[in-house]
Amino acid sequence: MDITKKLFEFKDIKYKSFQEKLIPTVLCDKVIGIRTPTLRKFAKELYSKNEYADFLNILPHRYYEENNLHAFLIENIKDFDIALEETRKFLPYIDNWATCDSFLPPVFKKNTDKLFTDILKWIKSDKTYTVRFGIGLLLKLYADENFDAKFLKLVSSVKSDEYYIKMMVAWYFATLLAKQYDKTIPYIKNHTLDRWTHNKAIQKALESYRIDLKTKEYLKTLKITQKKQP
Repeated sequence: MDITKKLFEFKDIKYKSFQEKLIPTVLCDKVIGIRTPTLRKFAKELYSKNEYADFLNILPHRYYEENNLHAFLIENIKDFDIALEETRKFLPYIDNWATCDSFLPPVFKKNTDKLFTDILKWIKSDKTYTVRFGIGLLLKLYADENFDAKFLKLVSSVKSDEYYIKMMVAWYFATLLAKQYDKTIPYIKNHTLDRWTHNKAIQKALESYRIDLKTKEYLKTLKITQKKQP
């Protein structure tokens, strides 16, 4: 099967225009315009028919949807070691936040202990979306029963001028303020993050329905208004 040719059969012109606005790092001529449920269904079909192996070996892909399909195919893999190896090969080619954030192999959830070594490597990568993916995994898989206070220190140590990394760090701390407040608030009180990320984390926390009004009022007092941190 010519998978790329098949993808164009799913093209939705209106959705293409909408999608292009959400992923400014991807050139418009690399966006086909396919809704995510359609791509996930197609990935499941290819996987069930065992018609995906060659596609996973074709990197880099040209189209945004090819990358998403690649991610969704990996999500269908039930063997942890195989899914991890395919993820390692794929991560350097992710070029946008949407592919990065929508990608989470379910088998990772059952193997968080074995996964953590790779997360440490990914967070130290020189690839923007590999770092973002690593932080995203800490947010999705290690913020509740798997939480350890050392993860806060780990994420706060990530220093980057890349918008999509800083935004993920901000999301991480905003979410942890809701889930692990007592362990997280010292990082905000002590201005551990750079000014932009610090204030963005507070902004996102203020938008959260999981944080009570009294706490939100306190968080407002912790915003950094001066140009430089003290």
